[in-house]
Amino acid sequence: MRNHLLIIDPQNDFCDIEGAALPVAGANADLQRLADFIEAHTDSISDITVTLDSHASVAVERTTFWLTREGQAVAPFTFITAESVAAGEFTPRDTSLTAPVVAMLEQLAAAGRPGMVVWPVHCVTGTWGHNIQGDVARALASWEMARQRSVSKVLKGEYPLSEHFGVFEADVPVPSVPGTLFNRALAASIASGADRVVIAGQASSHCVAASHDQFRRFLAGSAALFPQVVLLRDCMSPVTGFEHLADALFERARAAGTQVLSTQELSRGM
Repeated sequence: MRNHLLIIDPQNDFCDIEGAALPVAGANADLQRLADFIEAHTDSISDITVTLDSHASVAVERTTFWLTREGQAVAPFTFITAESVAAGEFTPRDTSLTAPVVAMLEQLAAAGRPGMVVWPVHCVTGTWGHNIQGDVARALASWEMARQRSVSKVLKGEYPLSEHFGVFEADVPVPSVPGTLFNRALAASIASGADRVVIAGQASSHCVAASHDQFRRFLAGSAALFPQVVLLRDCMSPVTGFEHLADALFERARAAGTQVLSTQELSRGM
């Protein structure tokens, strides 16, 4: 059986370790378990794709982009809607971006999401926080050495005017920006030739959830690709305060035919 491992954002800034910008409780232990899983199943894992949340220090989903009505920095985890921006409650530091940002937020609302969370600055490309967590990095290097092939690494989130939780598509795709549009080539490269696609990484409430849902949507539209999809539940954790989103992921994943397994449970079938 060909197993393709898709690891979502296994980066330092998401680990609950010293220096992390957006620590997810339990993430470091999750990634240690994932590293052990990779090393234990090197011969059974045919391909590995790793996504990397990759941002500039200033972008629409981070505190450095926004000011309050009083001209103060916006606090992390502030929730911003099109209405609050139009009313002047929050304003881009670059006021020339107000109209496109309101339009983006209106598109989010039309898709059923009333607004967006402003996060601490994290995963700035090229920084320590952007790097892959150490245990996983070593396991990936060992897999590459044993298999004599490369892990595929995919950057996401480089467009500064849309959130980009899922690896395959930005939350608000922009036709003139190819990197925000659905990446069918990537989805096909993961699904093609795989009997099973195993998904792990951070955070289950956000980037893992969006990536899983986008991949499932791709498979539903394909007449020829039918890999089994697995979520490794002990190799992912939710952002604190958003646990309900992870619970919802597991519920709809099971309903869609995805298996939700622990590393121990999956190992018995490897």
